[in-house]
Amino acid sequence: MKDSRTTTSSGKLNPVSFSFIGFYILAFLFFAANAALTIILPLRSEAAGLNQAEIGLMMGSYMFTCMLLRPFAAQMLGKYGPLRVMRWLLMLHAGTLLLFIVSGVETYLWLRALQGVATAFFSMTMQAGIVERLEDKDRAQGLAMYTLFTMVPSLVIPILAVQIWQNASELAFTLLMIGLAALPLLLGYKVDLPQSTVQNKTYTLGDMLRSFSGIWRSTPLLVSSVVMLFASCVFGATATFLPLYMVSTGMASAGIFLTIQGLVVILCRFILRKKIPSDGSWNTWLMAGLMLSAALGTQLLSLMDMLGPFVYISAVFSGFALALLYPTLTTYLSFVLPADSRYVLMGIFMSSYDLGFSLGGLAMGVVVQISSYSVMFTVCTMLSVAALILVVLFRQRMEAGNKSITARVN
Repeated sequence: MKDSRTTTSSGKLNPVSFSFIGFYILAFLFFAANAALTIILPLRSEAAGLNQAEIGLMMGSYMFTCMLLRPFAAQMLGKYGPLRVMRWLLMLHAGTLLLFIVSGVETYLWLRALQGVATAFFSMTMQAGIVERLEDKDRAQGLAMYTLFTMVPSLVIPILAVQIWQNASELAFTLLMIGLAALPLLLGYKVDLPQSTVQNKTYTLGDMLRSFSGIWRSTPLLVSSVVMLFASCVFGATATFLPLYMVSTGMASAGIFLTIQGLVVILCRFILRKKIPSDGSWNTWLMAGLMLSAALGTQLLSLMDMLGPFVYISAVFSGFALALLYPTLTTYLSFVLPADSRYVLMGIFMSSYDLGFSLGGLAMGVVVQISSYSVMFTVCTMLSVAALILVVLFRQRMEAGNKSITARVN
């Protein structure tokens, strides 16, 4: 029986209820594995003789697979319901982490792809649960808290992962993977997810293809997806190559940098969670400011030879952009997309994040291979500036719906 103190008058849950705290803890445990592997796998691969392009391919396969399967995950949600899908994906996640213990570098590409399969289903399932369980006015807060807990691992796990690598401790790595495989599986079987979605329907392949074509007819979806594509390419390149960059120069610690960035993300998402628009309105200058912050973050990284320890300031700018961009765009689209195809269309948007993140490893790995880390981060700065220009150019069309929202509220 639900505690009445944690529900609203309509029977919806409160974003800080015990049920949602279970959501957030599950998100932390699930994404802790990726926070550890993002540090350890590139270092192990480089030590085994892989070049930057090969490492980029291996790390990029995670989000590329995730991108391909997002719409299919939305289809499975409609057919089987979030609770059943969650149980399946957590078994896959656990099995994949256990395989990392016994496998060599030559299998990392395929294991990262399997990890991407589980992540595609996990993120779609969790966000469907949030949309179904919360009042509209609480949706932004719930999504911000969820994405906050997906980032909390980046506060503590990177330093732990660096220690495991430096000490060459196979036992510590094995225990970490076993724990991160078992705990989400145990918690996920009791999490308060709905057994079906409000749509409660499946999609044919034709339906899904028509949904993909709809991106060109929807300015909000198109602009949001392109902005997310460029930004996530920057985030993916930073996540993949920052540890290698800092280890190669010796001028800064990747563990400290990622911990500072994670702390900024957590503080921003918690303190500013109620400031994210939760009514379907578009804030041009907020989005432009976030892209400017992302550009400053990567430009400072490109100047690390000149900045030395002051490069940690970059973590503040990057963390601010990373904290607010995804929950802001996701909340906005959850209101403006048509309800009958909301999850498939949101799956397409999330696929743009996955594609960008994977390109951050794949394409930027080639850039590093033929130039340098500094040039690669400069290219990332240019991508953020391009997204900023797009946001400003489409200001009037994106804000057109704000008037109807204001009229409805008044």
